[in-house]
Amino acid sequence: MSKALGNRQAITHFLNRVTYGPRPGDVERVQKIGLQRYLDQQLKPETIPDRRLEKRLAGLKTLSLSSSELLERFPPKGRRKMISGGRRPRHIIFELQAAKLLRAVYSNRQLYEVMADFWMNHFNVFAFKGADKWLITAYEQETIRPHSLGRFHDLLLATAQSPAMLFYLDNWLSVSVKAGRQIQRRRSRRGITKPNPRRGLNENYAREILELHTLGVDGGFTQRDVEEVARCFTGWTIWKPWREGKFHFDPRLHDRGEKHVLGVRIPPGRGIEDGMQVIDLLARHPSTARFIATKLLRRFVSDDPSPPMISKIANAFQGSGGDIRSVVRTLVESPGFLAPTTYRAKVKKPLELVSSALRALGAETDQVRPLLRFLMRMGEPLFLARPPTGYPDVGTSWIGSDALLTRINFAIGLTANRIPGTRVNTALIRGGAKEIIRLIVPGEISQTTSEALAGLHHPGRARRGPRQAAFLMASPEFQRR
Repeated sequence: MSKALGNRQAITHFLNRVTYGPRPGDVERVQKIGLQRYLDQQLKPETIPDRRLEKRLAGLKTLSLSSSELLERFPPKGRRKMISGGRRPRHIIFELQAAKLLRAVYSNRQLYEVMADFWMNHFNVFAFKGADKWLITAYEQETIRPHSLGRFHDLLLATAQSPAMLFYLDNWLSVSVKAGRQIQRRRSRRGITKPNPRRGLNENYAREILELHTLGVDGGFTQRDVEEVARCFTGWTIWKPWREGKFHFDPRLHDRGEKHVLGVRIPPGRGIEDGMQVIDLLARHPSTARFIATKLLRRFVSDDPSPPMISKIANAFQGSGGDIRSVVRTLVESPGFLAPTTYRAKVKKPLELVSSALRALGAETDQVRPLLRFLMRMGEPLFLARPPTGYPDVGTSWIGSDALLTRINFAIGLTANRIPGTRVNTALIRGGAKEIIRLIVPGEISQTTSEALAGLHHPGRARRGPRQAAFLMASPEFQRR
């Protein structure tokens, strides 16, 4: 596609990138108020009413519970028999997954939900690792979501002090070499022979904060920097992770010696200030600006963003002091965002596909488990990415033959109202092919898709609309955004 996008194409493209897909009438509404005004509204989510979503989330009781309350009501296996009526912790993860899907489908604060998902993936925590089953609710609710359109520095600090992150990347076990020896001596005097998990320095979090959270793998740090950052974060631990699960700095476990990180001296004799200085240093580093710019562009624009766009967004990041709202505005308002070459250039991840399909057909659901099972079969079980890298955001990761078959089966089941607990608005797909095309792929379709749609065999009028809708949802035009 070489010519500029038409008005309707541009709005469709815009909605496919800053939301989880247009709902019936969204394109027309944005046409009426203009892209700029819609963007202004979305960048101020606190001003957008979301009562319909709030009613849907009200039944998910674990979302309002603290980590200690979750540990009490959904006890670990060893304590479950001692507590009458204790439920399995897996239910906590289910309600988190349900909330994420419902927010993607029904929230009016769409850009906010897209950004919350972006950062949750960027600062990934695997929900099924030990105590994280009880800690991850607070991680999403109190660490990621409040900072999703705030300052990157504040978000980075919040994740560094999050019990969920401290547990996932083992920093809660990281202590100075001296403290590790003292702990071991005390254990020996008590006759404890079980291996001590706090033997000394743990570099897991230090490596990931440099490589995945800020600078990037080519950001200019060395193995010595990893070791020094790990020393700076000793003593950043969790107070009673299996009981209360709160951040705690323990000065007895901290390495108080002099350190050097990325050529910057960290003076000796301090405590929590060492880690705070590292957070400040990384948040304003030019390599962080480029790395975050690249990831944002990969999410919003293309799998392989151009160097000029990366530089533009990186400059916006540094110029604004890491103000995420300002950076997103600069990105969306950049000419490259609506470039014809980026139109339908991104393959939808499973969450994006399922959410956009439900939104396009005005679907109502009161039973999300079947939908979550589809996400799992497509390869994106929510909150369950094991590696610190989270789920990939490039098309090649999502278009295997098995995944494509599952996507097709999902489209057939949804449009035929065969997914338990979920009903689409069948009135929307009773019209002719033109109306259904306008609803599901409001930009336009290729000649190949058009001819294949026209050649569909229709066994009866009642099944014609659902079959056409399923075909369009399985087409490349809908599978991409």
